[in-house]
Amino acid sequence: MSSAATFRQGIYQFQWARNLARWLDAFPNVSLVLEVSPNRVAAARWSRTGSLDGYAVESLPPGALVPSAVEINVANSPAVKAAVAAACGRLRARDEDVAMILPDTVIRVFVQHFEEFPRSAEEAVPMLRWKLKKCVPFEADETLISYMRQAAREAGVDVVTALARLRIVREYETLVEGIGLLPGVVLSSSLAALSLLDDEKPTLLARVSGSSLTTAIVRRDVLCGYRCTELPAHGPNLTPQMLLEEIFPVAAYYQDTWNETIKSVRLAGLGSRLPEFIKPLEEEFRCDVRSLLSSAISQGLVKEDARPLADRDLEGLIGWVLQRG
Repeated sequence: MSSAATFRQGIYQFQWARNLARWLDAFPNVSLVLEVSPNRVAAARWSRTGSLDGYAVESLPPGALVPSAVEINVANSPAVKAAVAAACGRLRARDEDVAMILPDTVIRVFVQHFEEFPRSAEEAVPMLRWKLKKCVPFEADETLISYMRQAAREAGVDVVTALARLRIVREYETLVEGIGLLPGVVLSSSLAALSLLDDEKPTLLARVSGSSLTTAIVRRDVLCGYRCTELPAHGPNLTPQMLLEEIFPVAAYYQDTWNETIKSVRLAGLGSRLPEFIKPLEEEFRCDVRSLLSSAISQGLVKEDARPLADRDLEGLIGWVLQRG
């Protein structure tokens, strides 16, 4: 399967998109999933019934993987390849498809409104390339593009578009091809994690990964806003006020466009510092603020056998199995 075809499958895999697109039967039945992040490689295997058959986590040395939409990501190839091989080897993975979950920084996501939008991909893709060419720092012929239509608040149609540089995606695909696996689906970590949200009411997800923050707002199977930014500080130097300042543009856009407020906030990636951030966000948004995973567990979305993944904050891997249904 080509990288372009692989990437196109990715955007349709997350739960709220699947509810609209109904394309799931066209995708490979991938039971093995691999998530690559700046500090670790994690793999999990799921049974046909959705139960966890096994998982493995391998640490990466600092600086071995530096996520970027433009520059080389795999800075220490031997270390990253060894971690991928070890994680997949512990799950006895060989000669099979694997779903790849990549850092959010690698895949740019846009939500755009159109009064009219072509039905055919032959017309839609060139339009999106032209419209977004100034939004990404690489040439159109280097771009992998995937899109989906979704309901708009008013007349017209909203389109969710995911863009990535072919050369960067190939870096990650080569990691698994080198050990005899076939990359069947590629998507970003936070898009996978969206499956863990209760989106019956407007819900904002703020997810920290290293030095990046992804903010997304989902409402009744519609992705209303999405933004991935570099934080001014990370780790122990990140303050609640810094996080609020990065979240605010997406929240303000939603409130202005949809004329309603955020009803719940879910946080991920803050680790043991989570309690420091809850009260300031509650005061700002005047709604329920909780951990993404604790909320998903309380809703019964995380099965008991998947709790070890939750304990390791591997929400991308858990979200993947929910998308597979």
